[in-house]
Amino acid sequence: MNTLSILCITGCALAASLTTAAQTTPTSDPVVYNPKRIVKLDGASNFRDLGGYPTRDGHHVKWGHIYRSADISKLTDKDLQTLQTLHLTTVCDLRGPQEYQSAPDRLPAGVNRIELPAGSENVNTAQLPAQLQKAANRDSVMAATYTKIDHFKAKYKPMFDQLLTMDTTQSLLFHCTAGKDRTGIGAALVLSALGVDQATILKDYAATDVYWQPGREQIVQRMKQGGLSEEAIKAMLAANPAYLTATFKTINDQYGSMDTFLAQQMELTPDKLATLRAKYLN
Repeated sequence: MNTLSILCITGCALAASLTTAAQTTPTSDPVVYNPKRIVKLDGASNFRDLGGYPTRDGHHVKWGHIYRSADISKLTDKDLQTLQTLHLTTVCDLRGPQEYQSAPDRLPAGVNRIELPAGSENVNTAQLPAQLQKAANRDSVMAATYTKIDHFKAKYKPMFDQLLTMDTTQSLLFHCTAGKDRTGIGAALVLSALGVDQATILKDYAATDVYWQPGREQIVQRMKQGGLSEEAIKAMLAANPAYLTATFKTINDQYGSMDTFLAQQMELTPDKLATLRAKYLN
């Protein structure tokens, strides 16, 4: 397995050192591990509803409107029937061209799929594996990747545009390969716009270590054949909240606040923000 293949398998090849988040159990936080959150599918893992999260002003994100997931190229016919019950109208594919060409999404008929590959080229595919082999480098290497935000407008603004135009009977899914890095950042931006606090967003991000567990363990064995140590692989595939925190810090450093970033880069005017919250909050 070559370096690029390894990176495609991991999503955008962002990862984290193993942390206590990897040991989280589904009963440890009822807000994150609500029984309604996970969508059980035979051909995909880490497919979950972003509903139920509380906002700073006392509202909650509505269930059944915004979903995040890992790879959905292996969905079964039964899975497609399940997706039809979710009233999906739009899927935002955050993967790069090689990823979605080698593993095309499988979707119910009539679902609009939007390719949003910007940023998938940010990882140095020649140097990353060697850097990850050195335990002392892993934190800084991964954190540096999470601070590259110049592509965020091209990648995530179309998601907000879709959410703003959808009606209340429709839902949207966004995903990458692992449903962790590019998807995790997308979820962080959407939840931030809806008024969910950073601590809750970081818990949602870390929950990938539980919800993606079956798919991750299979990939660990496959990637060992590519020459990486098991320690480096597990570090690459873990969801460490410290790395998403680096994204928040970069946004604050460059824009002053998340609100300013969302206004300038996602073009969420006060009216659009009010519309978004009216649609997706109880």
